[in-house]
Amino acid sequence: MKISVLVPVYNEINTIDEILRRILATPFDKEIIAVDDCSKDGTRDRLLELKKTMPELKVVLHETNQGKGGALSTAWKNATGDVWIIQDADLEYDPAEYVKLLRPISEGKADVVFGSRFLVGEYCRVHLFRHYLANRFLTFLSNVFTNLNCTDMETCYKIFRREVAQKINIESKRFAVEPELTAKVAKLRCRVYEVPISYSGRDYHEGKKITWKDGFSALWAIFKFSVLR
Repeated sequence: MKISVLVPVYNEINTIDEILRRILATPFDKEIIAVDDCSKDGTRDRLLELKKTMPELKVVLHETNQGKGGALSTAWKNATGDVWIIQDADLEYDPAEYVKLLRPISEGKADVVFGSRFLVGEYCRVHLFRHYLANRFLTFLSNVFTNLNCTDMETCYKIFRREVAQKINIESKRFAVEPELTAKVAKLRCRVYEVPISYSGRDYHEGKKITWKDGFSALWAIFKFSVLR
């Protein structure tokens, strides 16, 4: 089984080397598709340097910032693996957990796997309470419209069998891509599993990018992709 690791990247000069090292350390045949979303901190140049010594790495550069959804849309067009894994570049999520995340798919039980920060995992950083409340509310609302019982709709770790991923056309630009993907998976009637994961969330002074505005965008995306479509 070959995996495609889709890495949207924006201004992650301090973490890009380490996240790629961790991905490469996973015991899978793999390709890594890093989409730099017009970084301004030297990440673009660093990716091109790393590409010279990493045959598994494919780098795609955006000339304008398109947001996480835009970067994933580009990665979607370049993936060729049997299973596609979304991986943020900020070290909040650990690629060492790919083994357990992929198990429901490799055993033929699942079409899609979400890594949940709210099921019991080995550890979870004590983090921002308002973010927790917003996440649980958005997940609840998404579940109402999709009739799924996810515990963590906003998770980065969403893993797809290629046959499922190729049926999805990503439209959202920023973080509204999370409820969009969830709604579209539900409409495809996929077999969805959740797996508990560890989480090392960042504060804003450490580079966290999601804001309250993204919460409102997520609300609209839940309604748009679950009801209007």
